[in-house]
Amino acid sequence: MRLRFRQLQAFHAIVESGTVTGAAEALGISQPGISNLLAQLERQTGLPLFERVHGRLVQTPEAAMLFREIDTVVRGLDHVTQTVVDLQNKQAGQLQVASQHSMSFGFIPAVIAKFAKDRPDMNISFQSQYSTKIQEWVTSGLFEIGICERPLLYDTLTVYPLHVQTRLAIHRDDPLAQYDVLTPELLGDTPIIAMGPDHMTHRRLREAFADAGIPMRTRVHSHLFKNLLSFVKEGMGVSLLDPFVLEHDFDPRFVSRAFEPAINMDMAVITSATRPLSQTAKDFLELLLKELEPYQTPS
Repeated sequence: MRLRFRQLQAFHAIVESGTVTGAAEALGISQPGISNLLAQLERQTGLPLFERVHGRLVQTPEAAMLFREIDTVVRGLDHVTQTVVDLQNKQAGQLQVASQHSMSFGFIPAVIAKFAKDRPDMNISFQSQYSTKIQEWVTSGLFEIGICERPLLYDTLTVYPLHVQTRLAIHRDDPLAQYDVLTPELLGDTPIIAMGPDHMTHRRLREAFADAGIPMRTRVHSHLFKNLLSFVKEGMGVSLLDPFVLEHDFDPRFVSRAFEPAINMDMAVITSATRPLSQTAKDFLELLLKELEPYQTPS
């Protein structure tokens, strides 16, 4: 079976935009052209990729799996295309940074803005993603600098370890807000809003409750710290979060408090150990590490 890249690109664009119209606009081709490429792909693979539900295109499970496999390839070509354009236009440097989600809502954009202030012609590529994907992107050369959670999956990375202390987010009207420091004993039967059971914050919080002999009542699981904080704002419980999401959300419905025993998150700034950094990346890395120093706690 020989699949054409244009077919995969059209499929990728439909998933990204959610519509054939959006995909056509993104790729600069007609809607019938997009539909034809998708039909060719479905015919060659023998896989149904979309179903139309109430007038909307909905991915099939096969489509979701295929998208994960081709996402890096398609984005890689986009980066190559952008690099050629930058070279043609003699752009004054290109910054390529990817971070895990909680940093992407305030901290990293602020650092990038500070770095870009005196570089008006610099081209910036920034993405937020899950930590495993960020490691893959940096390893493959799609991004020069990544900020991710540990563990690290590749031995071809240059690693700058980062350990940050978490805090509890509490609804402002919760009686627990009267305490400066919260413990498992004080939380008692308080509903906990947590990351998935395999996430380091969930495991370590569960261990802290177990060591104190206190049952931990988990009410909500979700996959992003920003989501957890949204549930806290609705008064559904308390949540252990990293400082990056807490410090860049100014909603008055929540407050944060220290938790004892202290629970750290193991993170890292990563670059490729097999590719030299551009001068732009070197300069940004120096600023980024400096801006992270106030958050660093002993491992």
